Amino acid sequence: MKERHLEVRRLGLLDYGKGLELQKELETRVIEERLTDYLLLLEHPHTYTLGRRAKTDGVLATKELLESMGVSVFEINRGGKVTYHGIGQIVGYPIVSLSPDREDVHRYVRDLEETLILTLGDFGIDAFRIKGLTGVHTSEGKVAAIGVHIKRWVTTHGFALNVNTDLSYYDWIISCEGEPVVSMEKLLGREIELPEVEDSIIRNFAEVFGVGETVVADLAKAGTPAAG
Repeated sequence: MKERHLEVRRLGLLDYGKGLELQKELETRVIEERLTDYLLLLEHPHTYTLGRRAKTDGVLATKELLESMGVSVFEINRGGKVTYHGIGQIVGYPIVSLSPDREDVHRYVRDLEETLILTLGDFGIDAFRIKGLTGVHTSEGKVAAIGVHIKRWVTTHGFALNVNTDLSYYDWIISCEGEPVVSMEKLLGREIELPEVEDSIIRNFAEVFGVGETVVADLAKAGTPAAG
């Protein structure tokens, strides 16, 4: 089996549109070269995204209210319905080749769930799957959403983990299957440093996906442009 190499880019706060552009650029690179996989870890400004199964009435707020809240809306090609991205939430975009040995969409989604379940366990949170639903759940609600797109067995989009997220933004959408949502902060009763959670995600992602070598670039600290 070919050893997998992963480049992790920690990007800090990044506009959603720029995140889409970077994913597309890296998707093209991975499809053409199949040499290095990527994991982007970042935050987005307040954004609602509508996946392929979303309906326009999944966003309950009016255009005027969205503008006053500073929320952008994007229709995108990932699976799933409506979800929220915002400050205090870690968004992960794996751009990885599943070919030739992992060409199984369901396995890929389960592996993302497992990565997040292990990460939450590192912080003492009991998280689990619910049969028939996608994402990661706790006894108090859903803590992570997953929505993916796959082209020629290369993945884009990914997961959103509520860490210190302002959950009031979920009040204005019918998210996924309409289940309650929760954050790590609410579950633990304290704010958590995002870099600590990112460290755990990187470690668990590498373990679950069998990565041979991981290179981490903290572009948020370096002030380096994300693209390229």
